[in-house]
Amino acid sequence: MKRVVSVSLGSSRRNHSVEAEFLGEKFQIERIGTDGDMELAISLIRELDGKVDAFGMGGIDLYLYAGGKRYTLRDARRIANAAKKTPIVDGSGLKNTLERMVIEKLAADNKISFHRRKVLLVSGVDRFGMAEALNQVGAEVIYGDLIFGLGIPIPLRSLKTLNRAARCLIPIISRLPFSVLYPTGKKQEQVVPKYASFYQEAEIIAGDFLFIRHHLPERMNGQTIITNTVTAEDLELLRSRGIASLITTTPELGGRSFGTNVMEGVLVSLLEKHPDEIKVEEYSDLLNRLGLEPRIIQLIS
Repeated sequence: MKRVVSVSLGSSRRNHSVEAEFLGEKFQIERIGTDGDMELAISLIRELDGKVDAFGMGGIDLYLYAGGKRYTLRDARRIANAAKKTPIVDGSGLKNTLERMVIEKLAADNKISFHRRKVLLVSGVDRFGMAEALNQVGAEVIYGDLIFGLGIPIPLRSLKTLNRAARCLIPIISRLPFSVLYPTGKKQEQVVPKYASFYQEAEIIAGDFLFIRHHLPERMNGQTIITNTVTAEDLELLRSRGIASLITTTPELGGRSFGTNVMEGVLVSLLEKHPDEIKVEEYSDLLNRLGLEPRIIQLIS
């Protein structure tokens, strides 16, 4: 049995373990949260290095992308360097393939009409595949990178503007402590309503769930959310706040959807190659063989 472990800077309350099967291979998949303790995350990776088939890095990005360029976050590199034998991934391989494919499929199958629909993508540099796909299917996208990443309530309204801002800012913010940019540990459990107008003016809200959840207004008006990792508790929160439907880009496993880092760990284990050696086409071909479908849940009838 192959084993994939996601070591996350997120809350340990979201821990989960499940067995699953992909293409005839049995997997044990586990998520271990460290409540924002980076040294504990590094220690766990060192302890399990060489004993598992793949690591996922949860609650932190190793790479951000903009304008065709890849940027590395300093804190994430420290964590990744703890793995000397076992491949470690942050989910960016799936963000460029699976999430792009999900948007294209939803549009092609007429599950969602994106044309001229108002979409709030909470972070484009974190979800670059989704950002490009939303642009291609004709959505009117607001990129919330400055709003949700830096607390600056200025919307970015085009990919060109997003890329220009990213080229200026990422070389600086990549050196900041990651906790400044993203909720980690116990902060992930907090919902502090903020930036309500950006949420409420959108018809579709997309991107990283913890970014979405962190400032989710108390009352929404029937929006759709397209995201990744959600628990049963998260579903009840969304329903209680007026979200009409939820689409997750990763499948349900044992009652919840895991993050893209976990699913990328599964793909790396199946391909049995180092992540740096895997081409985008190989991820896409394997995803087609797996036949993963986006999960669509109606929260309010």
